[in-house]
Amino acid sequence: MAAASIKEIAFGDLERELDVTRKVLERLPEKDFGWKPHEKSMSLGRLAMHVATLPQWMVDTLSKDELDMAKPPEMRTEPKNSADLLQEFDKHAAAVRAALAKIDDAGLQKPWSLKQGENVLHTKSKAMIVRLWCLNHMVHHRAQLCLYLRLLNVPVPAVYFNSADEPEWKFD
Repeated sequence: MAAASIKEIAFGDLERELDVTRKVLERLPEKDFGWKPHEKSMSLGRLAMHVATLPQWMVDTLSKDELDMAKPPEMRTEPKNSADLLQEFDKHAAAVRAALAKIDDAGLQKPWSLKQGENVLHTKSKAMIVRLWCLNHMVHHRAQLCLYLRLLNVPVPAVYFNSADEPEWKFD
C-alpha cells in the first residue's frame, strides 16, 4: 500500500469543509446581515463574506509564492444579498478545487512568504499556510457564524456529526 501524499493528508477533508461551510452560509438570514452580537464584532454579512472569500486566499497561496501586504489584493467585504454571498463562495470554492487538483506534493512543499514590502514577515510551506491560515481560518470563522445563528435563534446546522437543531448523527 502506497503512503499517503501530503495533499491527501493535509487536504483530504477540504471537500467536506467546503460543503459544510456552504450549508452554514445558506442558513444566514439576509435580513440580519447588518447585525452584530457585540460592538467589536464584525456584522453577520461582513463575517459571512470573509468566510466566502477565504477559499480565494487558498487559491492565491497555491498559485503564488508570496503575499505583499503593502499591495494586498482587493477582497469583497459585504454581500449584496444571500444569492450574492453564495455565488461568491461557490466561485472561490470551485477555484480552490481546481488549484488543488493542479498542485503536487513538491508544489505544496515550496515556501510561501508573507511580506510587507521588502520585509519578509513569515515563511512556511504552501501546505502549512493553506492549512493553518486559510482552511483552519475558514473553519474558525464558520464556527463564529454558527454562534451568530444561535444568537439570532436560527437553527444551527450539523457541522461535525450533529447539533441541537439537527440531533441526528451524520458521519460524512
